[in-house]
Formats: sequence, structure tokens, C-alpha cells
Amino acid sequence: MARIVILGAGGRLGAALARDYATDHEVIAWGRQTADLGDPVKVANMVRQAAPDIVVNSAAMTNVDECETERTKSELVNATAPGAVAKAATDVGARLIHISTDYVFSGEKKTPYAEDDEPAPVSWYGETKWAGERAVMDADARHAVVRVSWVFGPDRDSFVDKALQTAMRGERVKAVADKWSSPSYTADIGAALKVLMNPGAPGGIYHVCNSGICTWLDWAAEAMAVAERAGILAPGPKPEPLRLADISAMVARRPVHTSMTCRRVEELLGRPMRPWQEAVADYVQTRYAGGK
Repeated sequence: MARIVILGAGGRLGAALARDYATDHEVIAWGRQTADLGDPVKVANMVRQAAPDIVVNSAAMTNVDECETERTKSELVNATAPGAVAKAATDVGARLIHISTDYVFSGEKKTPYAEDDEPAPVSWYGETKWAGERAVMDADARHAVVRVSWVFGPDRDSFVDKALQTAMRGERVKAVADKWSSPSYTADIGAALKVLMNPGAPGGIYHVCNSGICTWLDWAAEAMAVAERAGILAPGPKPEPLRLADISAMVARRPVHTSMTCRRVEELLGRPMRPWQEAVADYVQTRYAGGK
């Protein structure tokens, strides 16, 4: 049984990890009210006092547009704080598993990004997350940086939930059809991260997401089709396509194609990450259809 500190336990991924890991480990779960990365020194000292075996940092400032307008704050939370936490983890002999993002990439590559592809962010959010990655790895080569994308799960609604809930109200669903990535189910992320808790697992950069590539339109359509087959959504019109350029509320630039390969973690797991379609079906059946 390991002692695991989870930062960001009030978020979609952190809450799932805290719940799933508590069955086999001693989990210390801190949300922003307890451990705010806006105060890196305080959080680093808390980590030292807790003396865990593993620290999982799933906390971040993830509102891409807010990061663009609140640059100092986002740099503190996404870049400075991870470095401080990484040093604190090293001080007590713990491994840090730091959650990062596909937004460190430019999105200009037309094939999935590998772990050793060079980041080139196109937004301040991406810049700060990349700076956080470097700070973590500069602190200790044993630490792991895990990039995820389009995270969904039961602890906080994501895009796929909003699409389903819109359809269930009988309203038309609209979704972007010219932006591609790989959805990541929190249950699958949590299972994959377990192998990185092994002291023998190499440190460095990992990608953890479900396999395959889709657009937001594909994602919504697949979830709606699963819900229709499960009898929880009446058959209706398919979601309508939007262009990314049509979303006028967006302040920051978004990378267009950020699907990722997961070779390094798959080698440790001894299996591939399951397809995003299977993960979506599992999620819809579990959350909306009661597992039937």
C-alpha cells in the first residue's frame, strides 16, 4: 500500500483518481481549497510534511482563454508550482506524476504526436504547461510527465456530457468538425497511471489517452448513437457541424490536430490503450444507462 498525495482532487481527473486509488492505497486528496497552486511554497511544504510515496498533480489552470488574459496567475499555477512540487517530492523520496496536456503541441502535424515530438504551443496555456513539464523534469529525472487530451469522466461534466444532455432536452447538438484529438476516459487514465507508480518504471514523458482520432462532432455523434442504442435517448437528428473559426467567444488560439500515440505507457502496460469508441460506450452505459 502506497501513500499517494493527489493535488487537484476536486477536478474531473483528480476526483476519479482519489476514488479509484483509495481501495488499495492510502490516499491524501487535496482540492484547491486545501492546496492552491497559486501558493507554491505552501503546497510544496504540505507535500514534504505528508511524506508520500507518490504525488499526482492533476491541478492546473485549464481555462485556455482565461490563461490568455491572466498570464501571471496561469504561469504561477501551471509552471512555477509544478517545479516547486517536484522538488518537494524529490526531497522526501517520492515520485511525481505530473499531468500535462496535448496543448503543448502546435497542432500542425497531420499524424499523431509521439512522446519525443518537440512541443510548440500556440497559446499561453500551452506555453505555461510546457514550462511546467520542463520544471518537473529538471527537478528529477525519475518524475513522470503525463500528457492527456479531451478528458471525460463522471466526476465533472465535459463536452460529451453537455452534448448528451442537450440532445436529451430535445435540442439540436452542434459540434466542431475541424479539430482533431484523442478522448481520454478518466477510468483508463487511472489504470494506466498505476504502472508509473512502480519504482522501476522509467521517468520522463508519457502520453495517456484512448486510441484513435476524432473530432468533437465525431465524439458527440458516437455518444448519442450509444445512448440511442441503450434506449436513454430517443432517435433524432445527427449533430450539426461547426467550424472552429465560427466560435467567436474563443480568445486564445487552439491547436487543430493534437491526437497522440501512447507507445511508452503501452510498453509498460503490455497492451494498447483501448479505442475511444469503446471508452465512450463504457462511460455512457455506466453513467447514463445504469450499466445495462
